Amino acid sequence: MIRWGVSPIGWANDDLPALGAGTTLDTILSDARDIGFAGVELGHLFPRDPAILAPIMAAYGLATIGGWHGMRLLAHDADAEIAAITPHLDLLSGVGAGIVIVAETSNAVHVDPSHPLASPPRLAEADWPDFGRRLDQVAAHVAARGMRLAYHHHLGTVVETAADLDRLLANTGPAVGLTIDTGHARYGGIDPVAVVRARPERIVHVHAKDVRADRHAAILRGGGSFLDGVGAGIFTTPGDGDYDFAPLVAALQIIDYSGWIVIEAEQDPALANPRTYAASGLAAMQELAQR
Repeated sequence: MIRWGVSPIGWANDDLPALGAGTTLDTILSDARDIGFAGVELGHLFPRDPAILAPIMAAYGLATIGGWHGMRLLAHDADAEIAAITPHLDLLSGVGAGIVIVAETSNAVHVDPSHPLASPPRLAEADWPDFGRRLDQVAAHVAARGMRLAYHHHLGTVVETAADLDRLLANTGPAVGLTIDTGHARYGGIDPVAVVRARPERIVHVHAKDVRADRHAAILRGGGSFLDGVGAGIFTTPGDGDYDFAPLVAALQIIDYSGWIVIEAEQDPALANPRTYAASGLAAMQELAQR
């Protein structure tokens, strides 16, 4: 069963807090509820105490889907990472969330406004086995807590390209699930449909965002950063860009995907009204799912 959710990043951006500064949590949750979403991912405006957050979400009739955690497995061992992620797991567990979205960020450049988007960090071939072993240990711990780890391939990180994703899958076991993000996939050279078909057992979460390829190309030519790209509108919500979501929805239906599809797009809310774009993105995806 597909459940439809939304990310708050269209209202208030986590990587670039100036986008959406002054937006309130009430605005995000009211909009999400009124549009018809069943749940919302966490963002920086959400309380980190489950005793505070749970009743807030219940009051709006929304589930807490899960939330992002930036790992540092290239800087420390699995035990240290488990200690670092524990407060996040406590929060998610306390509000009944099942998805732990992670990405390796110890050497990531996507939050560095001075670093060109065209030169992401790379992981040496010899380093993949150890990285995979550490990630397996963290995933096993997450599973023991009753949740599912969903690794997020992401621009500006060591898992950005199709080759990176292949190495990640080859060096980890089934406890390491995937967040398929259509926007980051399109720009990283990953075919989401091919991944769904080849590794259905790994697909545990979906981020549906569209792309504006001409704006992305302009950022690359100009040496701009990921954050420059966000400000320039390289992402948008489904149905407003260049990506054809129909084959992906069909592929998810073929594997009987049961989980969240989260509508999202890192955009400037001053230029792209988040309520309007989230609503149109949901309508576009639901229309495809009903075919």
